[in-house]
Amino acid sequence: MATASSSLRTSGYKPALAVFAAAGSIWVFVLVTLGAFTTSIGAGMAFPDWPLSNGSINPEGWLRDVAMFAEHSHRLTGMIMGFLTIGLAFWLWRREERRWLRHLGGWALVIVVIQGILGGKRVTLDAIDIPWFEMSLGQLLRIPHGILAQLYVCILIAVAVACSRAWIEQAVPVGSRLRNLGKLCVALVILQLVIAATMRHNGAGLSIYTFPYSTQDNRWIPVEWDFRIAIHFAHRVMAVILSVFLVAFAWEVKRDRGATPAMRAGAAALVALLALQIVLGAQIIWTMRKPEMTTGHVVVGALTLAVTFWLTWFAHRDSLQRLSTAPAPAASAA
Repeated sequence: MATASSSLRTSGYKPALAVFAAAGSIWVFVLVTLGAFTTSIGAGMAFPDWPLSNGSINPEGWLRDVAMFAEHSHRLTGMIMGFLTIGLAFWLWRREERRWLRHLGGWALVIVVIQGILGGKRVTLDAIDIPWFEMSLGQLLRIPHGILAQLYVCILIAVAVACSRAWIEQAVPVGSRLRNLGKLCVALVILQLVIAATMRHNGAGLSIYTFPYSTQDNRWIPVEWDFRIAIHFAHRVMAVILSVFLVAFAWEVKRDRGATPAMRAGAAALVALLALQIVLGAQIIWTMRKPEMTTGHVVVGALTLAVTFWLTWFAHRDSLQRLSTAPAPAASAA
């Protein structure tokens, strides 16, 4: 006998759910922006306690002090994101027939809980030193916190796109070459973001302080090496590799006859984001890490991942829809 919740589940277009899922995928960029700004100005420890800030949800002076504003607004935005994710996961579980989509909602909820814990432990464990390391345990947790945020962005976009009318009603008969190139580009962007988070939270953003060259005498490869220089140089090398593959991916979207007009517009946006990201990366070096430049670089990096993932995810629409409509296996006899 079907349960009451399963009897409510359908796979058709649900306008209210689609709008709610889209709102969550937009709100996450507010959270990413505030998190990036908080790190850029070094305000991660503006409050020594958690989950409250100076023992209050409305701490004295937080609207007047930029460091306090950055950190507390990031916490408040994260709390709202948590409530949105709980609502989204519950809504999907109650109303969505596609099992894989319900699972995605569950994973979004798991990740937002882990993110909250990591964000809190970054504060409460800040005083614990790690032997032979130049950062505390709390500071080290900033790296997985930043990496997991990017995966969370992808999951929210996947849910929002799968709930949209275009996904449910429009076929996307693109070729396997486009799908495979998209998966490779998503993997490369995520790898670059892992390198970037490691570089950023190890204070290596200016370990190579010239651009585009790596030395003042115009050499492409650094003369002296340590971990910070190596991770910074790896970030630059990956930027070159990504530029080639993302342009190739955008071109493949343009030429594939099965790509939708929205996908072709997304490909153009991807190239524009790539160009902007390179300019911002150069400005970080030339302006000696101005907060607005570093914040913009992080946000545009997240947007680049979002567009790359969206194009790749949408390219897999037909195979995922076939999975949704596949007949369930026959139940075994009792």
